[in-house]
Amino acid sequence: MEDISNLSGKFLIALPGMGDSRFEKSVIYICSHNSDGAMGIIINKPKGEILISDLLDQVGINGQVRVADTAVLDGGPVDIDRGFVLHSADYYNAGTSLRISETLALTSTKDVLEALTTEAAPDLAVLAIGYSGWGGGQLEREIKQNAWMIVDGKESLIFEQNLDEKWSKALSFIGVTPDMLSHFGGSA
Repeated sequence: MEDISNLSGKFLIALPGMGDSRFEKSVIYICSHNSDGAMGIIINKPKGEILISDLLDQVGINGQVRVADTAVLDGGPVDIDRGFVLHSADYYNAGTSLRISETLALTSTKDVLEALTTEAAPDLAVLAIGYSGWGGGQLEREIKQNAWMIVDGKESLIFEQNLDEKWSKALSFIGVTPDMLSHFGGSA
């Protein structure tokens, strides 16, 4: 069995029988995980019809968005009034960014939103409202209850624009198709 003590940098794929409609067919990128809990961003659920440029306009940031103007994501049910930018590590603010890997960081302060319209913009970025969080031991229990499948995090999937395909693509990384999952307690 895979070591589940540190899932930072991995994807969690919601399995059909998990029992929480908020996470149905979700792919969550785990940004941090330790004995105190875990934090991740759902990378395949839009937050309505709003684009990054729309959100920046709403918060008073003017200028042309220098990353792909993609749908704002519904990152999860925690801190739903706060934005989180998951981005390439070419943008990094030592005081506000969390380095996830050599190539990826997470920033949740206004400076990254402002940077999205300047030369300092990261090459790649997705913007999420809210995040997914678990207390100490909670995620590990959910995994043991077969609510989630763990997959190595291929960062290119985070930035793909077709949200509808991300769940099945994440499954394909381990040779699973959605129709195979109907055997695990639900329908795909």
